[in-house]
Amino acid sequence: MVDSVMSEEKLKYLKGTTTVGVVCRDGVVLATDSRATAGYLIASKIAKKIYKVTDHIAFTTAGGVADTQKLVEWLRAEAGYHQTSLGKPMSVSACARLLANIMNIYSVYYPFIANILVGGVDRSGPQLYFVDIDGGMTKETMAATGSGSPVAYGILENEIEEDMRVKEVLPIAVKAVRTAMKRDVGSGNTVAAGTVTWEEGYRELSPEEIAALLTKH
Repeated sequence: MVDSVMSEEKLKYLKGTTTVGVVCRDGVVLATDSRATAGYLIASKIAKKIYKVTDHIAFTTAGGVADTQKLVEWLRAEAGYHQTSLGKPMSVSACARLLANIMNIYSVYYPFIANILVGGVDRSGPQLYFVDIDGGMTKETMAATGSGSPVAYGILENEIEEDMRVKEVLPIAVKAVRTAMKRDVGSGNTVAAGTVTWEEGYRELSPEEIAALLTKH
């Protein structure tokens, strides 16, 4: 689980959002809400918070929209260069480490305001990493970020079991975000979810698939 070292100083920058990530036997599940806030204003009801980096790596974000978009562009460019120059895809751990280094370098004067979950699959299997606003990086089996994370953790820790498959974890992850949306004012509107597996790579679920999962819980 994510170490509870997030100080109040850091948390003041991350006042909205719920994101979750879970490592499964056959892949990784990611889920988020879709609300973006600006103070007391709901700035967007359809904010994107899950991003594909490569065919087998994606990340979720809680934090500033502009910062997130810039990090996505940066990582996609670096992953593409890695593939071209070395002839093989970037590993999940290398992607997370690169992200952590970037965030750490900029953390003193111009920090990227974001907490990120990097999930994917490579030769080492399914993996999930938490990268915080200062560039701290930890490997996790399941994690949640954002202001709704305490509520989401209540669902995840109660229902997630070791060695579950993606199809078993998906409804739980969606439920965790949906439950957080009911109690956290900074999280809301709709649930988004995606999976990363060897067979399909990164796949984002449709609204109809999300609705079907919500009816199960």
